[in-house]
Amino acid sequence: MGPTEAPDAPETPDSPHAPEPFPPGALSGIVVADFGRVLAGPYMTMLLADLGAEVVKIERPGSGDDTRAWGPPFADGQATYFLGVNRNKRSVTLDLTDPADLATARAIVDRADVLVENFRPGTMDRLGLGYERVRASNPGLVYCSVTGFGAAEGARLPGYDLLVQAMGGLMSVTGEPGGAGTKAGVALVDVITGLHAGLGVLAALRHRERTGEGQRVEVSLLTSLLSALTNQAAAHLATGAVPRAMGNRHPSIAPYEVFEASDRPLVLAVGNDRQFRVLCERIGDPGLADDPRFAANTARVAHREELVEALSGPLAGRTADAWFEVLTEAGVPCGPINDLAGAFALADRLGLAPRVPASAAGPGQVAHPITLGATPAAYRTAPPRLGEHTDELLAELGRPEA
Repeated sequence: MGPTEAPDAPETPDSPHAPEPFPPGALSGIVVADFGRVLAGPYMTMLLADLGAEVVKIERPGSGDDTRAWGPPFADGQATYFLGVNRNKRSVTLDLTDPADLATARAIVDRADVLVENFRPGTMDRLGLGYERVRASNPGLVYCSVTGFGAAEGARLPGYDLLVQAMGGLMSVTGEPGGAGTKAGVALVDVITGLHAGLGVLAALRHRERTGEGQRVEVSLLTSLLSALTNQAAAHLATGAVPRAMGNRHPSIAPYEVFEASDRPLVLAVGNDRQFRVLCERIGDPGLADDPRFAANTARVAHREELVEALSGPLAGRTADAWFEVLTEAGVPCGPINDLAGAFALADRLGLAPRVPASAAGPGQVAHPITLGATPAAYRTAPPRLGEHTDELLAELGRPEA
């Protein structure tokens, strides 16, 4: 789709994407040239693809995206890491150091609305696919670059999620007090960065809709993490304080942590004084809410240890599920610590439809997290095999000899 072409333009023989047997999605007609690898870029482009965008995943011959080899576990002969972020895409294998393949890549980019890449800064320029070069032939292109630490002094640093969690401060506020620091149990910074990149792309597409002009979108893992640290970052910038790990406790709210029920751990997330008063009533000690040490949140934070001692005995008298029923009914936020099986079971019980239907998009897929009433996400195709659509796309581009 060119920069001035209507989103619902009819298919033409030289279109870079084929007609779909699905209702148009919110992003139908948007073509994405996806040079992204691993997680941040592919996660973002999968979300766009679920909403109707045509994503062409450009991979190196022989090995493809690094995550194709990141296993076990495997399902259907493929790494589940790769499967989790690459549905609804077409895979094309191109050696970008080969002149003929590079020409094909340029042809794809010239017909695209969005380009996504997360190479080391300078790589796309060296390949002849840098922003200034491609915008000359496609001025409406939205060119999204994802880096680890930016394109200036940070360009020499490899952008792996674990490094950014460590160097960006997340590990310093995660884990037990006095510990060495703990990473999140998923590559959370990559996911956050992918979401920020997607927001930037959509904003740039809206600008292009008004003006016809494309632009460059730049997102880094480090700045995305610093933004996502929200209250911790705000506390540091506003006061100079350096937050430290507090285990499962919250620096500004109490009780907001894990307690032991009679059978397993239970989380309490009491966010205001009214909820605390109700909690005290339900555990059979209403006088706690009038104790000057606990009557207001600021006082509870200052007397956290005494508060924990006062609550621990009563909470140990029932099971976690029993407290969940009693306290939730009373409006007190709480719940057991679920494993992933329990988490999906909960989402199923709540009617959130967290799974892609088994017949669509391959094995074990998490559903798109956004519900749109008029243009819902669609699960058109399973994650592609390496190079599965190379011949098909070359024919569409009129380059079968390549």
